[in-house]
Amino acid sequence: MDTHRHGPGLPPPGGCFAVLDPATGEVFDEAPDQRAEDLDAAVDRAYDAWRSWRADPAARAAALLASADAVEAAGARLAPLLTREQGKPLAESSAEIARTAARLRFFAASAPEPRTITDGRPVRSTLRWRSLGPVAAVVPWNFPLQLASAKFAPALAAGNTVVVKPSPFTPLATRLLGSVLSAALPEGVLTILTGRDPLGALLVSHPGIRHVTFTGSVATGRTVAAGAAGGLARVTLELGGNDAAILLDDVDVERIADRLFWAAFRNCGQVCMAVKRVYVPERLHARVVEALAERAKTVVVGAGLDPDTELGPVANAAQLARVERYTDRALADGARAVAGGHRLDRPGYFYAPTVLADVAPDSPVVTEEQFGPVLPVLPYGSLDDAVEAANATRFGLGGSVWGTDLDRAEEVAGRLECGTAWINHHAELSLAQPFAGVKESGVGVAGGPWGLYGNLSPFVVHRPREEWP
Repeated sequence: MDTHRHGPGLPPPGGCFAVLDPATGEVFDEAPDQRAEDLDAAVDRAYDAWRSWRADPAARAAALLASADAVEAAGARLAPLLTREQGKPLAESSAEIARTAARLRFFAASAPEPRTITDGRPVRSTLRWRSLGPVAAVVPWNFPLQLASAKFAPALAAGNTVVVKPSPFTPLATRLLGSVLSAALPEGVLTILTGRDPLGALLVSHPGIRHVTFTGSVATGRTVAAGAAGGLARVTLELGGNDAAILLDDVDVERIADRLFWAAFRNCGQVCMAVKRVYVPERLHARVVEALAERAKTVVVGAGLDPDTELGPVANAAQLARVERYTDRALADGARAVAGGHRLDRPGYFYAPTVLADVAPDSPVVTEEQFGPVLPVLPYGSLDDAVEAANATRFGLGGSVWGTDLDRAEEVAGRLECGTAWINHHAELSLAQPFAGVKESGVGVAGGPWGLYGNLSPFVVHRPREEWP
């Protein structure tokens, strides 16, 4: 497929780059620093494999089921490696691997359905679906395996082939996942490419790629969209969020405190749809702050491989610096750290779980996505004020409402400008539901049948109802 050659732009293939353990800040392994020639070869293989992969839905389903089995069988190898490079507790890594296998099984049972379109004319129109071709999946470092599978499982089920580019912070578990899946999938159907910039930019702009799916920051998402536009490739972008939790005046603080805390601090707060700001009625504000701070002060922070650890390190030095910058700015402007507010004095990228009170509503720790173990808690006077504040953001991924009167909570949830709203919980998704944001939180829809059809193109065949004379 010579027309898909990318040409020069990177040094010749070869070499490796270091991978650091966020629990120590030290190098523990390395990954191949793949280059333009590797990319061209991977896209060529994906295109060649697509010709047969798209032709047999039953074989695809069987291969995806075998892939799920292979992932589960390799869990004991994948989980420690994922924890070592990303930092999350081992139990969370195991849960991520289980979710990866479950997603493969879900999409193995998914298939596009043709249907007949009738509009009164003497023509029978049949809507069918066609795969797109090679798909590029660019994956961030917070959930490397889960988000990779969220991209490649529906794409493969739809009959496409996929080239995955993981973050250079977390390439190793994804490479191992690719090796595990190679026993269940034909050659070229799924390729893992690891490397530093500008490998990702070259992948999304490659003329052989027909769909680009990306999870990451808004700024990088714009760059990805611009790169994909050169070849008019389809894009699906999940660009993060600044999810608000609104507590109603009838909320049972003690009952929901644990759930609310972990909705904000799971994976060290590095979850796109984590609770990142909390709005509380003025009369309950002190109680909520105290309840959250108590949990922040007692949670066990440590290396993810330690079985006692509940909260691991921030995943990399750059993200730790971002967390520090936003928190220090808030404190300098008069905010109060009721818990935490500082880096922990130990090797690695550890930041004390932080609960902030007296935060200015326009502080960057409130208005931006801090993406770390920091939670501002803000009081409100009227519920309308809380809803307005929750919606006063360029993001619109998720949100939640917490209270005893579920009907009232649901009415308030309906006023939130986001893709998903939860009541008395947060950031829980079914594999069968759509996942999408509004405003700058994304373009396109992932999850469930929407994720499948987002990897397909409609194809309509018209034929007369009766034979021509």
